[in-house]
Amino acid sequence: MASSSSQICALLMALAGLSTLLFATMSNRWKILDTTTDAVTADWVSEGLWMDCAATAVGSVQCKTFLYMLNSDTHVQACRALMIASILLGFLGAVLSLLGLKCTNIGSSDEDAKMKFAVTGGFLFILGGLCSMVAVSWYAAMVTAQFFDPLYAGTKYELGEALYLGWAGSVLYMVGGILLTCACKGKEKQNYSVNKYGYSAGQAALQPHTYPRTSETVISNKEYV
Repeated sequence: MASSSSQICALLMALAGLSTLLFATMSNRWKILDTTTDAVTADWVSEGLWMDCAATAVGSVQCKTFLYMLNSDTHVQACRALMIASILLGFLGAVLSLLGLKCTNIGSSDEDAKMKFAVTGGFLFILGGLCSMVAVSWYAAMVTAQFFDPLYAGTKYELGEALYLGWAGSVLYMVGGILLTCACKGKEKQNYSVNKYGYSAGQAALQPHTYPRTSETVISNKEYV
């Protein structure tokens, strides 16, 4: 029961990370522009992986999708690919983890097969968390480098809320995958110990009991002869 509950908690944590990363990927707040220090007419300007948005003084928000996705900066294209890969790995890990849960009857009923499914799902969650962590950290490093670069002539943005969501989702992703993998590994070690000591006890019971041959036994045998 303890192993099953720990698997469910780990899966829920990983699914929470998946939802957070999905929202962060579609968000337009990866970097924001502080309008108090720049001569712009909009109240705020933000940019994401897919489009940029601006809020006018009357309260309306206008968003514009990037016309040419391949004309974006190299780090932006790489971050898109990493975030998409992270989400796809999360979906695949969620499916395999559901097949590997002890409390489900989906797929194979063999405990070893279920454990392999769960461990594979945990590794996919960890790999997906690493992909999203690299993407978010890389994007944040580029924004920070441009902001503090005195020779940069472009618009200087600041870190947006979507980056913090991405970091939080990546941590949930990896922690859920690690807990899911450790729960299955702990169960595997427990089964190995039970089988090992159970076999040793059964083997010892089958062996005949022999008594040590002492000198008194040798003397008594000679008297009978």
